[in-house]
Amino acid sequence: MYVVLLKFSENKSKAPEFMDGHNQWIKRGFDDGVFLLVGSLQPGLGGSVIAHNVSATDLQKIVNEDPFVVENIVNAEILEIDPKKADPRLQFLVSQ
Repeated sequence: MYVVLLKFSENKSKAPEFMDGHNQWIKRGFDDGVFLLVGSLQPGLGGSVIAHNVSATDLQKIVNEDPFVVENIVNAEILEIDPKKADPRLQFLVSQ
C-alpha cells in the first residue's frame, strides 16, 4: 500500500489550466483499481492518494503521468506502507 503526497510547488497558479487532465488521471487510477482514496492536503497544500494493488515501479510510472507532476505544479512523494493490522473493513490491505 502506498500514500502519494502531491504537494504544490511554486507553479501552483497553473493548476486550473491542467485540472481536467489531472481529474482524468485520477479517474484512470480508480478505473484501473489502483487508487482507493484521493483527497486534498489541508489547508490548500496539494493532494494525496492512497494506492494499492500495484508495484512501486508501476506506481511511479502512474504518478509521472499526472499532468500536475509533468507540469511541476506538484512535487510527488511516494511512501510505502506495509500494513500489519486493520479494521475488518480494511483487512484486504494487510499483507498476507
